Amino acid sequence: MNLLPLQSGILYGPINSRRLGKSLGVNLMPTGYKLCSFNCVYCHYGWTKTHAINMEQFVGDMPSFNDVTFAVESALRSNLEFDYLTFSGNGEPTLYPKFGSLVEHIAEIRDRLRTDLKIALLSNSSGLNIPEVRKCVVHIDMPVFKLDAGNDSVFKAINRPCPGVNFNDVVGYLRTMKGIIIQTVLVNGDPDNTDKEKLTEYFLRISEIHPQCVHVYSIDRPVPNLSIGRILPDKLEQMAELGTSTTGVTFKPFFVR
Repeated sequence: MNLLPLQSGILYGPINSRRLGKSLGVNLMPTGYKLCSFNCVYCHYGWTKTHAINMEQFVGDMPSFNDVTFAVESALRSNLEFDYLTFSGNGEPTLYPKFGSLVEHIAEIRDRLRTDLKIALLSNSSGLNIPEVRKCVVHIDMPVFKLDAGNDSVFKAINRPCPGVNFNDVVGYLRTMKGIIIQTVLVNGDPDNTDKEKLTEYFLRISEIHPQCVHVYSIDRPVPNLSIGRILPDKLEQMAELGTSTTGVTFKPFFVR
Protein backbone atom coordinates (compact mmCIF):
# COMPACT_ATOMS: atom_id res chain seq x y z
CA MET A 1 0.00 0.00 0.00
CA ASN A 2 1.17 3.51 -0.80
CA LEU A 3 0.77 6.90 0.80
CA LEU A 4 -2.28 8.86 -0.32
CA PRO A 5 -1.80 11.13 -3.34
CA LEU A 6 -2.28 14.85 -2.86
CA GLN A 7 -5.65 16.30 -3.80
CA SER A 8 -5.56 17.55 -7.37
CA GLY A 9 -8.17 20.33 -7.15
CA ILE A 10 -10.24 22.54 -4.87
CA LEU A 11 -12.98 19.96 -4.22
CA TYR A 12 -12.56 16.23 -3.69
CA GLY A 13 -14.95 13.42 -2.91
CA PRO A 14 -17.50 13.01 -1.56
CA ILE A 15 -15.68 10.46 0.54
CA ASN A 16 -17.25 8.16 3.12
CA SER A 17 -16.16 9.37 6.54
CA ARG A 18 -16.47 7.53 9.84
CA ARG A 19 -17.58 10.78 11.48
CA LEU A 20 -19.10 12.88 8.73
CA GLY A 21 -21.03 10.50 6.51
CA LYS A 22 -20.55 11.71 2.92
CA SER A 23 -17.99 14.49 3.08
CA LEU A 24 -17.05 16.82 0.22
CA GLY A 25 -13.53 18.04 0.90
CA VAL A 26 -12.31 21.58 0.26
CA ASN A 27 -8.57 21.89 -0.44
CA LEU A 28 -7.23 25.44 -0.08
CA MET A 29 -3.57 24.54 -0.42
CA PRO A 30 -1.48 24.00 -3.59
CA THR A 31 -2.04 20.84 -5.60
CA GLY A 32 1.55 20.30 -6.70
CA TYR A 33 3.12 19.96 -3.26
CA LYS A 34 2.20 19.59 0.39
CA LEU A 35 2.28 22.93 2.22
CA CYS A 36 1.77 22.75 5.97
CA SER A 37 2.94 24.13 9.29
CA PHE A 38 3.33 20.58 10.61
CA ASN A 39 5.28 17.57 9.36
CA CYS A 40 3.49 14.83 11.32
CA VAL A 41 5.10 11.41 11.50
CA TYR A 42 1.76 9.76 10.69
CA CYS A 43 0.49 11.96 7.83
CA HIS A 44 -1.06 9.77 5.12
CA TYR A 45 0.00 12.35 2.51
CA GLY A 46 3.66 11.81 3.42
CA TRP A 47 6.33 14.24 4.55
CA THR A 48 5.69 17.97 4.25
CA LYS A 49 7.62 19.26 1.24
CA THR A 50 7.20 22.95 2.13
CA HIS A 51 7.15 23.66 5.85
CA ALA A 52 5.80 27.10 6.77
CA ILE A 53 3.39 29.08 8.95
CA ASN A 54 3.50 32.27 6.86
CA MET A 55 1.72 31.65 3.56
CA GLU A 56 2.36 35.00 1.83
CA GLN A 57 5.00 33.73 -0.60
CA PHE A 58 2.83 30.76 -1.62
CA VAL A 59 -0.39 32.63 -2.43
CA GLY A 60 0.21 32.30 -6.17
CA ASP A 61 0.06 28.50 -5.85
CA MET A 62 -3.25 28.54 -3.97
CA PRO A 63 -6.75 28.75 -5.46
CA SER A 64 -8.20 32.26 -5.46
CA PHE A 65 -11.00 33.30 -3.11
CA ASN A 66 -13.39 33.58 -6.07
CA ASP A 67 -12.39 30.19 -7.50
CA VAL A 68 -13.07 28.51 -4.16
CA THR A 69 -16.47 30.12 -3.69
CA PHE A 70 -17.43 29.38 -7.31
CA ALA A 71 -16.47 25.71 -6.91
CA VAL A 72 -18.40 25.39 -3.66
CA GLU A 73 -21.49 27.16 -4.96
CA SER A 74 -21.48 25.00 -8.11
CA ALA A 75 -21.34 21.86 -5.96
CA LEU A 76 -24.19 23.08 -3.77
CA ARG A 77 -26.32 23.84 -6.83
CA SER A 78 -25.62 20.40 -8.33
CA ASN A 79 -27.34 17.08 -7.69
CA LEU A 80 -24.28 15.81 -5.83
CA GLU A 81 -25.28 14.39 -2.44
CA PHE A 82 -23.12 14.99 0.62
CA ASP A 83 -23.67 15.63 4.33
CA TYR A 84 -20.66 17.80 5.15
CA LEU A 85 -18.51 20.36 3.38
CA THR A 86 -15.12 19.83 5.00
CA PHE A 87 -12.11 22.15 5.01
CA SER A 88 -9.05 19.89 4.97
CA GLY A 89 -6.80 18.99 2.00
CA ASN A 90 -3.07 19.25 1.24
CA GLY A 91 -2.07 21.19 4.35
CA GLU A 92 -3.45 23.41 7.10
CA PRO A 93 -6.62 25.15 5.81
CA THR A 94 -6.77 27.91 8.43
CA LEU A 95 -3.50 29.37 7.11
CA TYR A 96 -5.20 30.24 3.81
CA PRO A 97 -5.25 34.05 3.47
CA LYS A 98 -8.63 35.50 4.49
CA PHE A 99 -9.76 32.08 5.74
CA GLY A 100 -12.25 33.66 8.12
CA SER A 101 -13.88 35.72 5.39
CA LEU A 102 -14.01 32.65 3.15
CA VAL A 103 -15.79 30.60 5.84
CA GLU A 104 -18.33 33.36 6.42
CA HIS A 105 -19.03 33.67 2.69
CA ILE A 106 -19.41 29.92 2.22
CA ALA A 107 -21.73 29.74 5.23
CA GLU A 108 -23.90 32.39 3.54
CA ILE A 109 -23.96 30.33 0.32
CA ARG A 110 -24.92 27.24 2.34
CA ASP A 111 -27.72 29.14 4.07
CA ARG A 112 -29.14 30.14 0.68
CA LEU A 113 -28.81 26.83 -1.13
CA ARG A 114 -28.66 23.88 1.30
CA THR A 115 -29.73 24.74 4.80
CA ASP A 116 -29.32 21.14 5.97
CA LEU A 117 -25.67 20.94 4.89
CA LYS A 118 -23.09 21.02 7.68
CA ILE A 119 -19.65 22.63 7.52
CA ALA A 120 -16.64 20.93 9.11
CA LEU A 121 -13.05 21.98 9.70
CA LEU A 122 -10.13 19.60 10.25
CA SER A 123 -7.30 21.77 11.59
CA ASN A 124 -3.91 21.18 13.19
CA SER A 125 -4.61 24.16 15.52
CA SER A 126 -1.61 26.23 14.37
CA GLY A 127 -3.81 28.91 12.77
CA LEU A 128 -5.55 29.81 16.04
CA ASN A 129 -3.10 32.65 16.57
CA ILE A 130 -4.98 34.48 13.78
CA PRO A 131 -7.93 36.44 15.28
CA GLU A 132 -10.22 36.00 12.26
CA VAL A 133 -9.71 32.22 12.40
CA ARG A 134 -10.83 32.11 16.01
CA LYS A 135 -13.78 34.37 15.19
CA CYS A 136 -15.04 32.35 12.20
CA VAL A 137 -15.41 29.09 14.15
CA VAL A 138 -18.97 30.13 15.08
CA HIS A 139 -19.89 29.50 11.42
CA ILE A 140 -18.52 25.93 11.49
CA ASP A 141 -20.82 23.12 12.63
CA MET A 142 -18.00 20.68 13.42
CA PRO A 143 -14.76 22.50 14.31
CA VAL A 144 -12.10 19.83 14.85
CA PHE A 145 -8.66 20.84 16.16
CA LYS A 146 -5.66 18.58 16.59
CA LEU A 147 -3.82 17.93 19.85
CA ASP A 148 -1.58 14.85 19.95
CA ALA A 149 0.64 15.66 22.92
CA GLY A 150 0.66 16.88 26.48
CA ASN A 151 4.05 18.59 26.43
CA ASP A 152 6.39 20.40 24.08
CA SER A 153 8.89 17.57 23.54
CA VAL A 154 6.22 15.06 22.47
CA PHE A 155 4.56 17.76 20.33
CA LYS A 156 7.83 18.35 18.49
CA ALA A 157 8.49 14.62 18.07
CA ILE A 158 5.01 13.72 16.77
CA ASN A 159 3.91 16.85 14.89
CA ARG A 160 7.32 18.32 13.93
CA PRO A 161 6.04 21.91 13.70
CA CYS A 162 7.81 24.57 11.70
CA PRO A 163 9.61 27.42 13.51
CA GLY A 164 7.10 29.88 14.89
CA VAL A 165 4.62 27.28 16.16
CA ASN A 166 4.76 27.05 19.95
CA PHE A 167 3.11 24.25 21.95
CA ASN A 168 2.08 26.43 24.89
CA ASP A 169 0.56 28.98 22.52
CA VAL A 170 -1.45 26.25 20.76
CA VAL A 171 -2.81 24.93 24.05
CA GLY A 172 -3.49 28.46 25.26
CA TYR A 173 -5.58 29.29 22.21
CA LEU A 174 -7.42 25.96 22.39
CA ARG A 175 -8.39 26.82 25.97
CA THR A 176 -10.16 29.97 24.72
CA MET A 177 -12.31 28.10 22.18
CA LYS A 178 -15.84 26.97 23.02
CA GLY A 179 -17.67 23.97 21.58
CA ILE A 180 -14.70 22.56 19.69
CA ILE A 181 -13.75 18.93 19.16
CA ILE A 182 -10.19 17.77 19.76
CA GLN A 183 -8.78 15.11 17.44
CA THR A 184 -5.88 13.00 18.64
CA VAL A 185 -3.82 10.41 16.82
CA LEU A 186 -2.14 7.90 19.14
CA VAL A 187 0.88 5.89 17.97
CA ASN A 188 3.47 3.68 19.57
CA GLY A 189 7.08 3.17 18.59
CA ASP A 190 9.53 5.97 17.87
CA PRO A 191 8.13 8.50 18.61
CA ASP A 192 5.37 7.43 20.98
CA ASN A 193 2.59 9.33 22.76
CA THR A 194 0.91 6.48 24.64
CA ASP A 195 2.94 5.60 27.74
CA LYS A 196 1.50 6.37 31.16
CA GLU A 197 3.47 9.58 31.77
CA LYS A 198 2.70 11.00 28.32
CA LEU A 199 -1.00 10.17 28.59
CA THR A 200 -1.20 11.74 32.06
CA GLU A 201 0.18 15.04 30.74
CA TYR A 202 -2.07 14.85 27.67
CA PHE A 203 -5.19 14.23 29.80
CA LEU A 204 -4.26 17.27 31.89
CA ARG A 205 -4.19 19.43 28.74
CA ILE A 206 -7.59 18.06 27.70
CA SER A 207 -9.00 18.89 31.14
CA GLU A 208 -7.71 22.46 30.77
CA ILE A 209 -9.17 22.87 27.26
CA HIS A 210 -12.41 21.06 28.12
CA PRO A 211 -13.62 20.52 24.54
CA GLN A 212 -17.04 19.28 23.55
CA CYS A 213 -15.48 15.83 23.05
CA VAL A 214 -12.28 14.14 21.88
CA HIS A 215 -12.00 11.97 18.77
CA VAL A 216 -9.21 9.42 19.15
CA TYR A 217 -7.58 7.62 16.23
CA SER A 218 -4.54 5.58 15.43
CA ILE A 219 -3.03 4.88 11.99
CA ASP A 220 -5.12 2.86 9.53
CA ARG A 221 -3.21 3.72 6.33
CA PRO A 222 0.47 3.80 5.29
CA VAL A 223 2.56 6.51 6.98
CA PRO A 224 5.94 8.06 6.14
CA ASN A 225 7.63 7.09 9.44
CA LEU A 226 8.01 3.31 9.49
CA SER A 227 9.17 3.38 13.14
CA ILE A 228 5.68 3.99 14.48
CA GLY A 229 2.91 1.45 14.88
CA ARG A 230 -0.85 1.26 15.10
CA ILE A 231 -2.75 1.11 18.37
CA LEU A 232 -5.11 -1.85 18.02
CA PRO A 233 -8.86 -1.20 18.41
CA ASP A 234 -9.27 -2.84 21.82
CA LYS A 235 -6.36 -0.86 23.24
CA LEU A 236 -7.64 2.35 21.65
CA GLU A 237 -11.03 1.78 23.27
CA GLN A 238 -9.32 1.29 26.65
CA MET A 239 -7.37 4.53 26.24
CA ALA A 240 -10.57 6.35 25.29
CA GLU A 241 -12.34 5.02 28.38
CA LEU A 242 -9.40 6.12 30.53
CA GLY A 243 -9.50 9.56 28.95
CA THR A 244 -13.21 9.94 29.65
CA SER A 245 -12.91 8.85 33.28
CA THR A 246 -9.80 10.97 33.91
CA THR A 247 -10.91 14.25 32.31
CA GLY A 248 -14.72 14.20 32.43
CA VAL A 249 -14.68 14.83 28.67
CA THR A 250 -16.19 12.20 26.37
CA PHE A 251 -13.57 10.38 24.29
CA LYS A 252 -14.81 8.67 21.12
CA PRO A 253 -12.49 6.12 19.50
CA PHE A 254 -12.54 5.64 15.70
CA PHE A 255 -10.88 2.66 14.08
CA VAL A 256 -11.05 0.03 11.37
CA ARG A 257 -10.98 -3.54 12.65
